[in-house]
Amino acid sequence: MGSTTVPVTSTLSLNNDSSCYTLYTHRDKARVLMPLFYCVVFIVGLFGNCLALHVIRPNLKKMNSTTLYSLNLVISDILFALSLPLRIAYYALGFHWTLGEWTCKISGLIFYINTYAGVNFMTCLSIDRFIAVVLPLRYARLKKVKNVYYICVGVWMLVLAQTLPLLKMPMTHMEHDGFITCMEYPNFEKVDHIASILIGAVFIGYIIPVVTILVCYSALCFKLHLRTKANPLRDKSGRSRKAIGVICCVSLVFVVCFSPYHIDILQYMMRKLASSPDCADLTAFNISLHVTVCMMNLNSCLDPFIYFFACKGYKKKLLKILKMQISMSFSSAVRTSPEGSSKDSALHSILNASCHREWL
Repeated sequence: MGSTTVPVTSTLSLNNDSSCYTLYTHRDKARVLMPLFYCVVFIVGLFGNCLALHVIRPNLKKMNSTTLYSLNLVISDILFALSLPLRIAYYALGFHWTLGEWTCKISGLIFYINTYAGVNFMTCLSIDRFIAVVLPLRYARLKKVKNVYYICVGVWMLVLAQTLPLLKMPMTHMEHDGFITCMEYPNFEKVDHIASILIGAVFIGYIIPVVTILVCYSALCFKLHLRTKANPLRDKSGRSRKAIGVICCVSLVFVVCFSPYHIDILQYMMRKLASSPDCADLTAFNISLHVTVCMMNLNSCLDPFIYFFACKGYKKKLLKILKMQISMSFSSAVRTSPEGSSKDSALHSILNASCHREWL
């Protein structure tokens, strides 16, 4: 499907009687780059989080607050990954949706529910770790499994309340060149009070969580640092330093992935309240949204890398899987070799010893 571009002057004002025809002039590049990017996010995110679910599963019998929050976070990441194939097809067709309005709405709902569920459960995990280390006695009741169940249900209900209004909004739009766009900001441009709605959503969905995460993890790092400084012999293994490193990594990933998208929305909506952006402004904003949404969604496939460095069980499971794959490939190669039958057991012994040293 080709891309059609209709040139217009950049000073065209956006109102109910005018249209902007430059919104998707980046279509040819996007239809190649965005599907490739989301294919990587889909494969890494789905495999990595399914492996995390496999690691968490044995701990379900001795459920605690951290396990429960982690389980919900992993589930939200898996559901998010499963929503990506339709988006990949949409981008590969050059921002063209062929499945109808309601399918677009359901796809968009799943997409945003699991994005913001992930944000909220990361926030819950930061509070949970803060209470466990800094205030272990005062708020111990918040770590009781029964109460955490209620909190998790409350998080899902909050996210549903944030995203269900999307069902009342038009999600698809027939463009001038025959393409049908789905879940793109310009499709919401004429919704009443859209600027105020999105500014409120940024505060609830981003600013409050990011401030909470940074405050909790900063206090946590400070507490761990004081403990190590007061008693260096207590932390010979470097566990506190490792914990601080993981905390800094989690915070950095969260800020880097989520900040550009939400800052982008916030600045444009504030400009929209103060004045009327023209076609060039809307086009630049629409292109920047495609880039910043990619950055935000990168978070779902970066989480497994954090699990790898933070969770010993996760690392062991992954290395075990890789060991099995290497062993199977090596065995297949040996069987095709003329001397394979005579050397098979010896080669397997060498391989197993090598993988075992790597694991350690």
